[in-house]
Amino acid sequence: MEVAIIAAGCFWCTEAIFKRLIGVEQVEVGFAGGHQPNPSYREVCKGTTGHAEAIRITYDSKQLSYMDILEVFWQAHDPTSLNKQGDDVGEQYRSAIFYLNESQHQAALLSRELIAQAFDTPIVTEIVPAGTFYPAQEEYLMNYYENNTDRGYCIFTIAPKINKIHDLFQKRIKPTYQALEHENRTQKTL
Repeated sequence: MEVAIIAAGCFWCTEAIFKRLIGVEQVEVGFAGGHQPNPSYREVCKGTTGHAEAIRITYDSKQLSYMDILEVFWQAHDPTSLNKQGDDVGEQYRSAIFYLNESQHQAALLSRELIAQAFDTPIVTEIVPAGTFYPAQEEYLMNYYENNTDRGYCIFTIAPKINKIHDLFQKRIKPTYQALEHENRTQKTL
């Protein structure tokens, strides 16, 4: 198993997206890139710890490569928006790739260079050493989308991002989630 750590705005969105990918074994929500040890969600939300809301992805590199993860990462958010994704504003919502080794570092630099060609404005995504990843301790933060699909944030923010990734990467979505998303879309059109 391999590990990747990324930040792309609210970690509820990225957790919901990445857990659907074939080869992903686990997605943990948490915090990276800050200066305070063991921050709480409330502390990170105040913007005083320097952390980004991030996810740690454990994946099978025989089924999904690091470059595959980065390809989805670039499509899952706006990498040209500094410290902001949608209505979520603050340093904790920044775009970042936290690399764990030199191979990931070089892959991240290359992927950023390639994706930059698709944008008219500069990419603001940080590419920095991982440092310590702090898993969120608050139980309600985990599996947020699955546990709250009827909430406004899930309906209007997370679901459209999931749908976008499903549309772009259909062959990389776990069959269980393909069926579930098809059912959800069908119910919404009735």
